[in-house]
Amino acid sequence: MRGLSAFLLLLCLQRVKSDGAARRPNIIIIMADDMGFDDVSFRGGREFLTPNIDALAYHGRILDRLYAPAMCTPSRGALLSGRYPIHTGTQHFVISNEEPWALKPNITLMPKIFKEAGYSTNLVGKWHLGFSRPEYTPTHRGFDYHYGYWGAYIDYYQRRSKMPVANYSLGYDFRRNMELECRDRGVYVTDLLTTEAERLIKEQAGKEQPLFLMLSHLAAHTANEDDPLQAPEEEIRKFAYIKDPNRRKYAAMISKLDQSVGRVISTLASTDQLENSIVIFYSDNGAPSVGMFANTGSNWPLRGQKNTPWEGGVRVAGAIWSSQLKARGTKFTQPIYVADWLPTLAHAAGIEMPHPLLKELDGIDLWPHLSGTADTPHVPREIIHILDDVWRVGSLMMGQWKYLNGTTSAGQYDSVLTYRELDDLDPRESHYAVTVRNSPASRALSHLDLRRLTQQRITNLRRSAAVRCGDFQTSCNPLLEECLYNISMDPCEQDNLVYSKSHSEVLDFLRQRLRELRAGASPPGNRASMPSADPAWHSCAWEAFEEQRPKSG
Repeated sequence: MRGLSAFLLLLCLQRVKSDGAARRPNIIIIMADDMGFDDVSFRGGREFLTPNIDALAYHGRILDRLYAPAMCTPSRGALLSGRYPIHTGTQHFVISNEEPWALKPNITLMPKIFKEAGYSTNLVGKWHLGFSRPEYTPTHRGFDYHYGYWGAYIDYYQRRSKMPVANYSLGYDFRRNMELECRDRGVYVTDLLTTEAERLIKEQAGKEQPLFLMLSHLAAHTANEDDPLQAPEEEIRKFAYIKDPNRRKYAAMISKLDQSVGRVISTLASTDQLENSIVIFYSDNGAPSVGMFANTGSNWPLRGQKNTPWEGGVRVAGAIWSSQLKARGTKFTQPIYVADWLPTLAHAAGIEMPHPLLKELDGIDLWPHLSGTADTPHVPREIIHILDDVWRVGSLMMGQWKYLNGTTSAGQYDSVLTYRELDDLDPRESHYAVTVRNSPASRALSHLDLRRLTQQRITNLRRSAAVRCGDFQTSCNPLLEECLYNISMDPCEQDNLVYSKSHSEVLDFLRQRLRELRAGASPPGNRASMPSADPAWHSCAWEAFEEQRPKSG
């Protein structure tokens, strides 16, 4: 069946090539790492502003209910494969650098599909889908080009990482394609990745070949344990009014990320490529406010955080812009899952995917809804948030209902973990609309507006994007009982309906559906750490350690 699918895919994509590349849009995906749901100011936060990200949201569409798996590896795997983690073997935790496994090599990924359709496919930044063998790495999985790192995270200046497990050394992890890239050491990595993205955009100008660019940032993931939050001192000083020194550093990290968005959009505009581009920004999962890899990110007012089944772990900040969107300047309220991007963007690019491959996808095509009018009806949507039988936790959303059974970390991160700071306000908040409209992103996007972005429209959109909790107080302990929520009415997961007789049929249906999904799940691909992965055996670098023989000291 895989051979037939590959043959049909080639036939379909060859047909697309003949349709003329000039009409196909550039695809730009800018991904933040571990950014909090409330750490974009278009949601109403005032502690620090994100004017370029906000401009993308206001000139385009706010992705109000964008969902992703709650951790890095499963989230990135779902994006690129169009499948749930239970169908790629990535449903349990993440791939640590010293572990010899990867996203299943036999799965056709988004970059390969777009490459076969004539796109130049480029990954700048983080991979985190396996590198113990060369065939697991980006340029063997469909990307023409990779500039960045293979593993989970690196230091923001020296580009080295040390896994939080015993007996493994600090190792260098930064490459241009398959070769170690050691130039520009000491340059802040958010700026370094953005400069490379700008170079690729400029080089693409004037070419008939369309651009697929995934800018996968390190920000705002922590670096190594000894110095987790890093930003240029001059950027940190801008946020001297924030009392918490760690939160101050985090604000500076987000500020550099926001500037990156502005730079990318400005470069698209200056090279006359913006009008024919689709630009997406989102975070791979919720922020880890506390605990392992804590970065002080805020998912307020949602419960939970990264690596939890609650909304704070799986509902992420996001926005999209394209000149093809008829309802630019509105909020997109249709629930959308990151696996939907593969069929959705393929439709937008005019790529006809063969039926056998489409049948294997869990994502659905939402391009007609994203590009349609603001009143386009919703599509009933099933989303598996997590189904991990190692940790004995499952969470499923179907339509307005969310079912949850079990949790992670013994439930210690199940509550609302952060609150909005009312005293530490960004001085620019007093002229917020002006700040947004003067941002590089807004100046570029305003030339393509359907209608002018006024102060009143900004105020209305910002107000509508705020999540408001109800007055419900029916608690649920998922370690002891099942939880059922009407998530469209109760986004803060405060009113457990599991004991309501009027909801018994809904509960039975969701239980049964989760059992069906469990029966069809692939086993987790996790494999135990290998001592030979230690960078000390590989000239102090993280390498494809299953094939590269350890070098003696």
